[in-house]
Amino acid sequence: MTEQNPAGAAKVAVLGAGSWGTTFAKVLADGGADVALWARRPELASEISSSGRNSHYLPGINLPRSIRAHSDLERVLSDADQVYVSVPSQALRGNLDKVRGHLRPDAVVVSLMKGVERDTGLRMSEVLGQVLGLEASRIAVASGPNLALEVAKEWPTAAVVASTSAETAQLVAKTASNSYFRSFYNTDVVGTEFGGVLKNLIAVAIGIVDGVGYGENTKASILTRGLAEMTAFAVAFGAKATTLSGLAGLGDLIATSESPLSRNNMAGRLLGQGYAFDEVVASMEQTAEGLASVRPVLELARERGVDMPIVTQVAQVLDGTLEPKDIAPHFTTDSDLPLGE
Repeated sequence: MTEQNPAGAAKVAVLGAGSWGTTFAKVLADGGADVALWARRPELASEISSSGRNSHYLPGINLPRSIRAHSDLERVLSDADQVYVSVPSQALRGNLDKVRGHLRPDAVVVSLMKGVERDTGLRMSEVLGQVLGLEASRIAVASGPNLALEVAKEWPTAAVVASTSAETAQLVAKTASNSYFRSFYNTDVVGTEFGGVLKNLIAVAIGIVDGVGYGENTKASILTRGLAEMTAFAVAFGAKATTLSGLAGLGDLIATSESPLSRNNMAGRLLGQGYAFDEVVASMEQTAEGLASVRPVLELARERGVDMPIVTQVAQVLDGTLEPKDIAPHFTTDSDLPLGE
């Protein structure tokens, strides 16, 4: 377990100065932590440190002036008690190669990412443990209904932190809490992490039917069946079903599926309007993690014998083998709920 610095505040590093990494740095600083933020581009680090702004990713948001941003990774990691990682999931492994050797031997590492590694099918916490050689008790994941801009505006919200170590989860949850952001904690890493991954895929499906022009009945049907699909998948990998009905599952699913701020919902809407996959990717300034996670999630589902009709039809739309207007995954499988529900 990590110690706090002599001033009494946790000394933390946040890796990644995109919208969510910068927002979480704000959350931590507003909670009293001593925050150093790593930005890949020196000019972005300079803007954050000098003006308290990240105009590209969080326009109009004033950041705490206490946040120190640098493009020197070693400098950011120096003496950090807790390290929060927020980089695109498919780029995580490459970025971690630069982190090894600069971590404190007792530092806790927290994943803020919601994806599955394409080539291995590993969750982000598993990639962290594998590449950095960390015990599970030193790793935590944070998830929940947390659209970056809303959090940056200090609109009240909540999240959940999970670790196999309840002590680690509680420490991180305490650090990542303030007057507008409350973190709860549990020990169900699998459920918390897969909830964050799977809701992105359902949000893409909701976006597709929205883009086609279908109404609330269609979206509510997919939302409801999507939650059942998410739960069946996560439970097959050892998660608790109750986790998927909480902040990391249902809560995140609602926020991501319904908000125009959601990149995954936006990607789905563009697909529903007839844009090809490559055109959607090219048009988006930030990564829609759901698009990259579709294939590895389906491969994992096949390995465990889990039927995922919604994700399957999203994959078919992405491949161009299914017209967006024909998406109706809630019609392709029998209900596993009691008659009438």
